[in-house]
Amino acid sequence: MTPVSPLLQILDAIEDPADGRPLVAPAMRWEVGRGDRGATVQGTTGFTFSPEWAGQVRVRAEAALAARGEALESFALRPRIAAHAVQGSLSPHPRIRNVIAIGSGKGGVGKSTTAVNLALALQKLGARVGVLDADVYGPSVPAMLGLSGRPESPDGKSIEPMRAFGIEAMSIGLLVDQDTPMIWRGPMATSALMQLFTDTLWGDLDYLVVDLPPGTGDIQLTLAQKIPVAGAVVVTTPQEIATLDARKAVAMFNKVEVPVLGIVENMAVHVCSNCGHAEHVFGQGGAQAMAERYGVPLLGSLPLDLRIREQGDAGAPVVAAAPESAPALAYLAAAQAMATELARRPRASIPIASTLA
Repeated sequence: MTPVSPLLQILDAIEDPADGRPLVAPAMRWEVGRGDRGATVQGTTGFTFSPEWAGQVRVRAEAALAARGEALESFALRPRIAAHAVQGSLSPHPRIRNVIAIGSGKGGVGKSTTAVNLALALQKLGARVGVLDADVYGPSVPAMLGLSGRPESPDGKSIEPMRAFGIEAMSIGLLVDQDTPMIWRGPMATSALMQLFTDTLWGDLDYLVVDLPPGTGDIQLTLAQKIPVAGAVVVTTPQEIATLDARKAVAMFNKVEVPVLGIVENMAVHVCSNCGHAEHVFGQGGAQAMAERYGVPLLGSLPLDLRIREQGDAGAPVVAAAPESAPALAYLAAAQAMATELARRPRASIPIASTLA
């Protein structure tokens, strides 16, 4: 019978079914015991996961133990989301474990649609999630989530976030008329962003997904200097002209010491709904090449699918409206990859109590 300590070494060698990297601390911590019929194994992940993923990990654990002549009596996985280190001397928000910024170097790549669906995917995987629409000039999150009306203010100063599909949301678009243009200079826009972040009565969140405006301007710099960000994701399309601008976003996050968790490739492939022919409308391989250049993972490739646009326009994003569809499953995989990558990062020095234990 193999001693317990070597069993831990066996489990630490198990690879993530999603990306082939070892499932080790801090992303995964194993506990092993002895039962009447074999080893009892419990894994605690630093990220949320799908039941299918958990099943694949169990199969790998059972096979790894069997190769050493060890039976598996019981196996369980549980998520426990912790706060991770943020940039500079900032500290995590007292009610938000992790702020994740979603950016792009240019507009028109589907960043807001990606941000909203990633947030909903994290919630589907079991996390407590909020969305902050940081695009004060062109807020689109309310329309995508089907939100209307005004948020409530219990004291005339703070704001209650609005809720849709199980997530919290706040946007300047909920505080002004839909057709009112935001003709603000940079300081006013950045002040509005800070108020949305600090004055909103966010609940106990594992992740706050921040949808940034396109580019690398005042809003992005304010976020980097004043808002504690645990990680950033850059959205691009495969075409060269898009990745050229996306590189600037990666360089900006690196310069302000916000870790880039990875790249999400949007509109990667279109599959004809009539004949099933797959076509790379915007090219192929651009995001993968970009990820390799900067040494960050490609978190996911999302399809160019009519349902994504239709459901977003209808105020019911595809992850919420059609959770078993191919586009929704692609968002779920990307969200889990994003959360896993964050879980591999160092934890905050002043930890916030973890959830989902």
